[in-house]
Amino acid sequence: MRRHGRVAVAVLAVAAIIWSANCAAQTVVHGADSLFVSPTLKLAWGVLKGKAEADTRVVIRVLNVAGEYRFLRVDGVDPFTKARIVFVETLALDKAADVSIGRAKFADHPSTELHLFRDEASLRTNSAAMVVYYLGVPDTAPEFTAPEAMGAYLDRMLGIAR
Repeated sequence: MRRHGRVAVAVLAVAAIIWSANCAAQTVVHGADSLFVSPTLKLAWGVLKGKAEADTRVVIRVLNVAGEYRFLRVDGVDPFTKARIVFVETLALDKAADVSIGRAKFADHPSTELHLFRDEASLRTNSAAMVVYYLGVPDTAPEFTAPEAMGAYLDRMLGIAR
């Protein structure tokens, strides 16, 4: 009986270690500002105004600082119903990427989640290594009428030159 008790305790200990490792594998961070900086990732937001509201785009520049992430997907979430839509389909992420979302999409799904995946296996299992979420377009995201001005601003904010 003692032996079975020790085996059960060992099995439970291993299960707890595996469970905690899986829980710790995903980092969820609130990116409250239009500039987000972590050791592995930088994000900067801007709004490119169109001639009409339907043409206005929200642009997020993603900088893969440490090269840890291989894929990116951006989801929109209704904070009340939790209904989700994909704002930006999964794309391969090398050093940097700009994602563009029509501002009108934020009306019904104002919360935004950027899902970053380390490899194809984590992508297949929808196990993002990092999720950066926002509760809407950051108030500090500046608006631009010219793409060149917005690009220069995003570069300056992220400290990169293109």
